[in-house]
Amino acid sequence: MTTRWWNSAAVARRLWTRDGSTFVAAPISAATTTHHEIWSAPAAAGPLKWDWLRCMLQRIGQDPKASGRFRRKRSLIKQVFGLGNKTYEHYNKVGIYVDKRLEELGANRVFELGLGDDDANIEDDFITWKDKFWPAVCDHFGIESSGEEVLMRQYRLLEQPETPTERLYTGEVARLHSLQTQRPPFDAKNPFLAPIKVNRELHKAGGRSCMHIEFDIEGSKMRYEAGDHLAMYPVNDQDLVLRLGKLCNADLDTIFSLINTDTDSSKKHPFPCPTTYRTALTHYLEITALPRTHILKELAEYCSEEKDKEFLRFMCSTNPEGKAKYQQWIQDSCRNIVHVLEDLPSCRPPLDHICELLPRLQPRYYSISSSSKLYPTTVHVTAVLVKYETTTGRVNHGVATTFLSQKHPLDGQPLPRVPIFIRKSQFRLPAKTETPVIMVGPGTGLAPFRGFIQERDFNRKDGKEVGQTILYFGCRKRSEDYIYEEELEDYVERGVMKLRTAFSRDQAHKVYVTHLLEEDMDLLWSVIGENKGHFYICGDAKNMATDVRNILLKVLQTKGNMSESEAIQYIKKMEAQKRYSADVWS
Repeated sequence: MTTRWWNSAAVARRLWTRDGSTFVAAPISAATTTHHEIWSAPAAAGPLKWDWLRCMLQRIGQDPKASGRFRRKRSLIKQVFGLGNKTYEHYNKVGIYVDKRLEELGANRVFELGLGDDDANIEDDFITWKDKFWPAVCDHFGIESSGEEVLMRQYRLLEQPETPTERLYTGEVARLHSLQTQRPPFDAKNPFLAPIKVNRELHKAGGRSCMHIEFDIEGSKMRYEAGDHLAMYPVNDQDLVLRLGKLCNADLDTIFSLINTDTDSSKKHPFPCPTTYRTALTHYLEITALPRTHILKELAEYCSEEKDKEFLRFMCSTNPEGKAKYQQWIQDSCRNIVHVLEDLPSCRPPLDHICELLPRLQPRYYSISSSSKLYPTTVHVTAVLVKYETTTGRVNHGVATTFLSQKHPLDGQPLPRVPIFIRKSQFRLPAKTETPVIMVGPGTGLAPFRGFIQERDFNRKDGKEVGQTILYFGCRKRSEDYIYEEELEDYVERGVMKLRTAFSRDQAHKVYVTHLLEEDMDLLWSVIGENKGHFYICGDAKNMATDVRNILLKVLQTKGNMSESEAIQYIKKMEAQKRYSADVWS
């Protein structure tokens, strides 16, 4: 059984796909279990929910008959590899729980529990574990292993030049023509094609870009609350699409389908088919993703020069030198599949195999930066344009933000449209408006708090008692990237909120929001300790969010006279009561 964090979808799917009914891949987020499915082995029918698995394990333990059936069916054998991210508090909690529970139910271990870390190199973690796992399996069952890994394709190519145009997928997520004939309800498999009414620049100078974008959802029947997320399906840059087609010597307008060679599998195609290579590369595949080692291993078979083949195989090896080369040549240099093929001219794989190997293009999620109480028919998002130069001299562009940066409404022309849906969140204002709140949101971490402040202001104007609203915001320079400056200053002038700002580069020494929090320890204790207020963080999980949490622990110890363990338990209690909430990313 394999459990994984949401970002590791490709890894988890590959495990059960390659190993058939030997594994159950259970993709689960420790943060929330409502959006995540469990992909069962091919013999199972349809997606299952984590709650179902948890209940199943509990019932097996409580019911002797069920426990006996479980033991007979599974032959007392179990093995778990968990996939998580050390950036987050509950690292691999689900994998550890499942492993422990199966052991309690009498299953025997074949090999040690494996834990993958997506904050480092999750593929490397799995491969290192797998290379020791399979010999242990062979030894356990008395099987002699050849020691050779056979590469097998999961899908076969079927070219379909006679397919009528009306039967071709042109970017739909699931239902054919769903983007032409729209009908609710709208969700991840049926996104709403929303017009963009506003797309304006928020940065004043500095060479970087931050966009304020307003999507029109009137008539969609979609509802949102401040704190929810807007998801959008982007398309890949056409220059990259054309370059990849040329490198693979392919006609991008060829109509084709990829058909699963496992006829019993419920997943017939890796993406909607039939379609064209142009559509697949534009709408369905992550061509900008850094290729994992299993992709490089497959690419090696298409190298006409031995040195290129050995180079790719070397990076796929588990020895320290090979891992270091992969880190340097792929990850540190940010090479995507196009860059790899450009830099290895003898590697020319068929495009249909590339389409099989690359992961699906995923929707991008943005914290909604508006309140539906003020804007019931529009959804606002705040997004920084991603653009950076790599060590190879190439300039890489973010898929979604580049796509959005090109969507500007023009007078006399139809509004540009983007496929979107709303994802519900637990990031919520307190139910009682009089409850005080502290919000920490540097940079675009301000986004959900803009909606929160709008809502608090709305309630205040509506005559309701509204508690203290305190915002900690930070950016580089007041004159460059102080986003929504006029709005925030207006709220302060009208007494809607208290604002604490940190402009890190406006003075000789760096000042961040964490410095301001340390200065305001009495205020923090007053809000979260004495008045049972709510505390919110939005932004970088790796550094900022961790530092803020540590400051809160310090506040509880120094101002609340708690021990370290008591302070930790106090924050855990705040989390359980939804008084401490984080909307963070790494």
